[in-house]
Amino acid sequence: MNTRTQDKSSQSAVRMDMLHGSLLNKILLFSLPLAASSILQQLFNSIDIAVVGKFASAQALAAVGSNSSVISLMINLFVGISVGANVVIANYIGQKDQQGIKNAIHTVSVIALISGLLLLVVGLLVARPILKAMDTPDDVIDLAVLYLRVYFLGMPFFMAYNFGASILRSMGDTKRPLYCLVIAGIINTILNLLLVIVFKMSVAGVAIATVIANMCCAVMVIYILLHEKGPFKLDIKCLQITRPELRKVLQIGVPAGIQGMVFSIANIFIQAAINRFGSAAIAGSAAALTYEYYCYFVVSAFSQAAVTFISQNYGAGQIDRCKKIFRQTMFLSIVCCGTLNVLFVWQKHLSISFFTSNPEVFHYAALRMNIVLLTQCIACSYEIAGAALRGLGYSMLPAILTVFGTCILRLLWIYLICPLFPSFDALMIVYPISWIVTGVAVLIAYHIVQKKLFGSHKKPIWVG
Repeated sequence: MNTRTQDKSSQSAVRMDMLHGSLLNKILLFSLPLAASSILQQLFNSIDIAVVGKFASAQALAAVGSNSSVISLMINLFVGISVGANVVIANYIGQKDQQGIKNAIHTVSVIALISGLLLLVVGLLVARPILKAMDTPDDVIDLAVLYLRVYFLGMPFFMAYNFGASILRSMGDTKRPLYCLVIAGIINTILNLLLVIVFKMSVAGVAIATVIANMCCAVMVIYILLHEKGPFKLDIKCLQITRPELRKVLQIGVPAGIQGMVFSIANIFIQAAINRFGSAAIAGSAAALTYEYYCYFVVSAFSQAAVTFISQNYGAGQIDRCKKIFRQTMFLSIVCCGTLNVLFVWQKHLSISFFTSNPEVFHYAALRMNIVLLTQCIACSYEIAGAALRGLGYSMLPAILTVFGTCILRLLWIYLICPLFPSFDALMIVYPISWIVTGVAVLIAYHIVQKKLFGSHKKPIWVG
């Protein structure tokens, strides 16, 4: 009896009650640490870019920056699967299914291990071919290949942290993953400065620093899970894949992952188009992209809140709360993202100066910020609506709409419009156009689905 009481006490300390009480404060308490965690994770890359830009060369800056779309392409499938893990575990929590929670956690842990090892091998093999296919300039490609290969040595650690953090978020715990990243971020910064400035290791140094930081994150989050209580405890002896949980995780996660992959493919084509403007354009775009990532991760945090809160409440049959969650996460994401967009563009001279003092690089960075960053809050429309659909068990629908509304449109723009207007700003304007089209499509889809499900009060079709 005492053991049960302790277990419940421990669980209540880390779990958030998403099924009762006010929502606004809980959404903020969930989202803000998550946003901070994602920003810190991106800070690894930002520090890489800033250090090589200031203390190495423009070519080194371009080498690190040009890899972002490649890295996203290769990891997005598994990051999407971690979203599926979050949804399934959260839904089990809503249903109070402790055995389901336990099975899902151990299944997800095995998936994390396999995916990390797979990415390590694939990353080492395809680094040079894929960068060549992107028309990476000759003065950049060797450094870019070196960075990518070293970076992917840390993929098992990256995946362990990512899936582990997803497990914690499903129960409402976004603070401890943040603490892990704060520590890892400090380690990453110190190692960056040491390896690049003192030991003159350039891109290899920043890549090594990132790998070590990812390793620290993984060790800390695994330690946390090993010391959880009740169904949330990770038990090495119980590591196995259970088919029902695997099916549910993949049913939600694979479409989300494929969406991210196809999205990244479109961005690779855009990066290839950017590469044709030379190393200054690559470096400038990379610097501006950093701030887009910061803003995106704020949106992503509210999107993750929408997925987790809606999946728990839908599992518990709380229909009115599901509707309220959608409205509040949409409002908060637009306000927060829009504010950051305006702030960074307003202070673009200061923002860009952290990465470069090269006037040509500065020019391209400012162009991208004025066009892309300033309009980024439009993307909240499909990010939140798509997250809500996944929380309701509809993962394929937003994936398909995003592929057509964003990816295909961007490819058509590159090959049909850009040849007519061969300028950097003409290329960049495809971002707000694609966001508007995709946002309208996914919002309409959400309205139709929620009217169908909430009107009939059906049991979630993907659970069982």
